[in-house]
Amino acid sequence: MLLSKHIWLKKLTVIAIIVAGCWQFGSGSYIYAKAQLAQYLLNNAWSKTLQGESKVKPWEWADTHPIAKITFNNGKEDYIVLAGGTGRTMAFAPGHVSATPLPGNGGNSVIVGHRDTHFTVLKYLKLGDEIRVQTPNKKMNYKVANIFIVDQSQSEVMQDFGLEQLTLITCYPFDAIHTGGPLRYVVQAEPI
Repeated sequence: MLLSKHIWLKKLTVIAIIVAGCWQFGSGSYIYAKAQLAQYLLNNAWSKTLQGESKVKPWEWADTHPIAKITFNNGKEDYIVLAGGTGRTMAFAPGHVSATPLPGNGGNSVIVGHRDTHFTVLKYLKLGDEIRVQTPNKKMNYKVANIFIVDQSQSEVMQDFGLEQLTLITCYPFDAIHTGGPLRYVVQAEPI
């Protein structure tokens, strides 16, 4: 009786560990899967935007819409950029900070994204790399001019000093265990 109870307890422990492992794996995969599925739906909305429709919602309950497409690595990676730099927007795609001008409209255009999904690409950018941005009205090419790390309180990286530039911001470090740390990785690019 005691032996069968001991075996039953071991089996229950193993099952609990397997369930916990699956839960952890699923939680991590969920964010990535949501980001990828969203890009498919966003591309459909972006196509309609390029055909002249305005503020096309990628899904019925969306509170945002595509405003641009950003391309890295000579066209190997591209992402739809959504209106608004909120956490909810960034769960699906990079977001344009609405207090800054749209890309190509002069001034400092700021786009933010999560370090573990869409803006993982930032850690591989080097000075001089090209970034392409397409809006419904024009296409722009930018060259990476600065890469640096700031504290999240240093909001001056989003200020407009009258020069046209593209500023991309994500959390740092890229391999941090906990999200929402105080550091931000900043890539600034100039038009070419």
